Amino acid sequence: MFASKEYYKACIYTRLSKDDGDKPESDSIGNQKALIREFVKNHPEIQVVSEKADDGYSGVNFERPGFKEMMEEIRAGQVDCVIVKDLSRFGRNYIEAGNYIERVFPFIGVRFIAINDSYDSTDRNQSDSLIIPFKNLINDAYCKDISVKIRTQLEIKRKKGEFIGAFAVYGYLKDPEDHNKLVVDTFASEVVKAIFRWKLEGMSQGDIAERLNAQGVLCPMEYKLSLGMKVQTNFRMNRKAAWSWSSVSRILTNEIYTGVMVQGKVSTPNYKVKKFMRKDEAEWIRVEQSHEAIIDEDTFRVTQELLKKDVRRGPEKGKVYPLSGYLVCADCGQSMIRKSAVSGGKKYYYYVCSGHKAGKNCKPHSIREEDLFGAVLAAIRGHIKIIADMKRTMDTLRSLPEGQRNTVNYDMQIVKLKEEIERSQGFKMKLYDNLQDGLIDQEEYFLFKKNYSERIADAERAVQRLEQEREDAVSRNVSEQAWTKVFLKNKNLTELDRKAVVDLIEEIIVYEDKKIDVRFRYMADFDRAMHAVHMLPVKPREAAV
Repeated sequence: MFASKEYYKACIYTRLSKDDGDKPESDSIGNQKALIREFVKNHPEIQVVSEKADDGYSGVNFERPGFKEMMEEIRAGQVDCVIVKDLSRFGRNYIEAGNYIERVFPFIGVRFIAINDSYDSTDRNQSDSLIIPFKNLINDAYCKDISVKIRTQLEIKRKKGEFIGAFAVYGYLKDPEDHNKLVVDTFASEVVKAIFRWKLEGMSQGDIAERLNAQGVLCPMEYKLSLGMKVQTNFRMNRKAAWSWSSVSRILTNEIYTGVMVQGKVSTPNYKVKKFMRKDEAEWIRVEQSHEAIIDEDTFRVTQELLKKDVRRGPEKGKVYPLSGYLVCADCGQSMIRKSAVSGGKKYYYYVCSGHKAGKNCKPHSIREEDLFGAVLAAIRGHIKIIADMKRTMDTLRSLPEGQRNTVNYDMQIVKLKEEIERSQGFKMKLYDNLQDGLIDQEEYFLFKKNYSERIADAERAVQRLEQEREDAVSRNVSEQAWTKVFLKNKNLTELDRKAVVDLIEEIIVYEDKKIDVRFRYMADFDRAMHAVHMLPVKPREAAV
């Protein structure tokens, strides 16, 4: 039996959470307080000295700011009575709620009142010890049911490509008419584009952050606050947040900027445990074209490849050399490193195998930077010229009369079909000899003949269809596909720069005799296009006439 006192210093505690399925009308913080104050009017022994509220906090656990403040006041002796509307407002975790009501509060002499449950710890009987745990158990079961429903609804929204985060990613805003849809933020999206552009031009994440801070551009955290958003973050280190290596890196690696919604990366074990666990990438929910892209897919892909390369800045602040991370030794596969030397009183730069410099069994493969840059630039311009010639050929071919645009067999699938036609025709011709030799009878002769004729006809129709489809595909491949545009936009390149290297080159192999092998990007597409052009009856020179 709880010892009754003549005077109590009470704290009104209220809580509301949409996540728990609370009804805003009847369970609002204001309504809870009004009900409790009305109750206190009829209990002169109770004086309200404190009010604590947790608006938007689930009752699953007791890690709530208002609840913690109340407990601090209790420990300080400022409060010895807690009043709630009902047990569900106090908490929905039956184990923890029961522990406070049955053990903690009685031990420290705190009176506990749950008005709508008619519970007062100063007037409890033996049956109450069964009622309280039972009601707490009901609240816990209710919370579990709500948790399952919420998880299900969120999963449905994720699979539909609807954004379910509290705040839009930097570069986007929530659509005022549909908070599950992202729209481009005119200002922030330009900053995102600049970050990707600077990275491709050779700047490190740290240098990009320094430039943004120097220009007075607000970092994502401060930008959200400037828009009036009530946002909190674990990344803030100072009173005013600034751009950093990490904040720039998060933008450069976020696929959302390509129009792809990626959600469901983390989860919690259950509704009681709030610790987030990262899920396998295969379990993430990806929905393409869910919103307008800020960065094209090719730029994003190249950026990810660039981030994987082991590139260090040179002594000149903010500068990454054009070929950094792209040079590979032909013999040992190690990267080439930039060194300097003096000859005839003049300083020059050269590249040498890092394996050789580390004392490994490999030759230096030394090559002067000036010679290397010239050779790479020449290789790029030569490759672009070939692509430009291919495009010109296909453009001219498409302008010719229909009768001059027939293609020949240039596809393995068509080759196999024509071989099948020839083979079936051979078998068909031998049928008469087999009939004369008595190997088959007349009925079998007509049956086999019909079968081979049908197979030949089917193959011929397939060849005709594939030739037309292939011709259209080849034309698009050379004249319209994005990979050709990447090269052709660099057709007037006169000086090697980081952006061109990143756009066009996979890697550069350096041999001991100073020979280099420039391996360009999109080589599979290039080889298919070259093969197609070589198989055309109208060659580049003829088409240009």
